[in-house]
Amino acid sequence: MLKSKNIVGLFFGLLVALIIWNINIDGLSTQGQKCLALSLMTVIFWATNVAHPGYTSGLYLALLVIFRIAPTQDIFSLWSSSIVYLVMGAYLIAGSAKSSGLGERIAYNFIIRFINSYNSIIYSIFILTFILSLLIPHPWPRAFLIMSVFIVVIKSANLSCEDAKKIGFTVFAASVPVSMIFLTGDSSINIMAIELSGVKLNWFGWLYYMGIPAVLASVLTMLLILKLFKPEKKVEIDKKQIRAKLIELGPLCRKERKTMLWIILAIVLWMTDSIHGIEIGWATLIVAMLMSFPVIGVLDTRDWQQVPIEMLIFFTAAIAIGRVGGITGMNTWIASVILPEFVPTNLFLFALFIAAVSIFLHMLLGSVIGVMGIAIPLFMVFTEQASLNPLVPALFVYTATAMHYILPFQHLDVLVGIGEGNGLYNEKHVIKLGIPLTFAVFLVVIFEVSWWKLTGIL
Repeated sequence: MLKSKNIVGLFFGLLVALIIWNINIDGLSTQGQKCLALSLMTVIFWATNVAHPGYTSGLYLALLVIFRIAPTQDIFSLWSSSIVYLVMGAYLIAGSAKSSGLGERIAYNFIIRFINSYNSIIYSIFILTFILSLLIPHPWPRAFLIMSVFIVVIKSANLSCEDAKKIGFTVFAASVPVSMIFLTGDSSINIMAIELSGVKLNWFGWLYYMGIPAVLASVLTMLLILKLFKPEKKVEIDKKQIRAKLIELGPLCRKERKTMLWIILAIVLWMTDSIHGIEIGWATLIVAMLMSFPVIGVLDTRDWQQVPIEMLIFFTAAIAIGRVGGITGMNTWIASVILPEFVPTNLFLFALFIAAVSIFLHMLLGSVIGVMGIAIPLFMVFTEQASLNPLVPALFVYTATAMHYILPFQHLDVLVGIGEGNGLYNEKHVIKLGIPLTFAVFLVVIFEVSWWKLTGIL
């Protein structure tokens, strides 16, 4: 069935591209029409999983260059910004925090002190995710590290198979909203939202505007999990096994101490970016590169294998859709065709409208990055007449897509945990939370209107 879907998506994408390429579209330039054809083809390929998004994204970028849709420097503009290098550095730092045992040590110590029941397990997952989001600036390695620790909790509490799946799902579900709190909580999509808005925003600026809404999103997610996924029996934790695991780690080793110092330095640089003027991406890259130097370093050549080149190509294509779409007039044309002529004057309706459209696109495309790459530039055109800060539509789209999912493939942070060898849970757990979580998304964007009025962005 999956293969059939791939083939249908392939031919449908090609057909759509050929039709749009060859018809006359009033109000759209020739280059804009070609951009629309290639962009829709690529989006269809992403939505139907014709091939890995890295491959289809690479094809899209090459075709933009070959057909001279836009200058090459604009197509690959992402690589002249700090985003790519932030992702590289974040993965290297995250890998060091995991391989050194530092993150695991912190988690075990936390569990011994604070976990005593099923509810405390759920609370602790969210709190640990929050703490480690400062140390490990990407949700995937962070979630897998936390999962490896809670496997010990699951065994020590002798949990049933179903309760174990609930715990595993919580680990990966928690990473979605908690990653929204800090700019470096998810070093890919958070930075991407800022990049697409065209507004400079430092680490504390993000925390100021998004921190409280993201905390609300995290609390709502946690409450839904506690309500929907109750334990089959009372949970009792045997902390002897956890203490034994901590003893196995031994005393704090040299690599852990070095890693801790480098992470502290990175966090200080992130928090003080408005003072020293170095963008977060470059600061992260510098720290990661220095972590490989003799005597002071903890990284080696093998650590480069952790950097996902396919994700970077995907990011490049998602950014290119918005950037090239703006240059060729595609974004303006789409906005004029599918969006209302006037911006809703009521800000709450405006926020709900953007959230609804973003969720609709997310249901169709199934890609947070893909939707952001299309919707943020689209709504920025839409809101020009209202003289709104570009961050407003960008962060509304970001909130709606970064928090939303119903099916696993709609959020990679959840998808990576599916299965016995990962987070233990299955598609049913995702859907059970995802449906009511959609309503929580609307509550958060409504809250953002009030919060941003207080903070001055609205």
